[in-house]
Amino acid sequence: MTRPYFPTRLCMQVWRRHLLVWRKNAPASLVANLGEPFLYLLGMGFGLGRYVDTMGTLSYPVYLTAGILAANSMNAATFEAIYGGFTRMTRQQTFHAMLATPVGIADIVAGEVIWAATKAVFSGAAILLVGALMGAIPAATAPWALLVVFLSGLVFASMGMIVTAISPNYDFFMYYFTLVTTPMFLFCGVFYPLESLPELARLAAAWLPLTHVVALIRPLTTGLPFDNPWWHLGMLIGFAVLLFPMAVRRISKRIIV
Repeated sequence: MTRPYFPTRLCMQVWRRHLLVWRKNAPASLVANLGEPFLYLLGMGFGLGRYVDTMGTLSYPVYLTAGILAANSMNAATFEAIYGGFTRMTRQQTFHAMLATPVGIADIVAGEVIWAATKAVFSGAAILLVGALMGAIPAATAPWALLVVFLSGLVFASMGMIVTAISPNYDFFMYYFTLVTTPMFLFCGVFYPLESLPELARLAAAWLPLTHVVALIRPLTTGLPFDNPWWHLGMLIGFAVLLFPMAVRRISKRIIV
């Protein structure tokens, strides 16, 4: 018998189901995922960048593009896990329908998490393309950043599924965005180095997952040397391993009466 918190290969059937549905509305979905990051790159990278000029040895558009790519991996995976997952769980009753098949709770959650991470990669690839066309992706190693984007998507999608499981309605999500994702967006090194923060804020940021995503993606897209990459990678893997069983447990309590 399969352990309740360990998915089987059937999770990929859940992922495939979401892919087939997504293909019907792919253009609109890509515009939604790409629009906001593109505006940040254009408005802040080349608008604010005219006044900031450089950030260390990098031009500000180059510096910012790496941060936006990292932040978008959080946002894309979070939105899919929260809004998409909540809709499938409550409004469409998709999770309940899946449980009538050999698919288990862990398979459903794993399929959701992997799908959300996949969508993060889709939008991340688009950002890399736009950044390259704008001259803001100078490093040849930039495509490897998509592996970090995928790992980041697994982490934030698992977090999102936990929120989905405890949310009574769509309005509840604003607590999560205001108290969790927005602080990470502002204080994890997306727009400026962590060294500019007070010491206590730097220590707090070191335990936030987006900090480690930024620390891995920025060297890959800019050519800067890595600073303790195994620590950052280990932290992200640790978050994913810790959060996924929590998500399975919470979803199980929510949909099984």
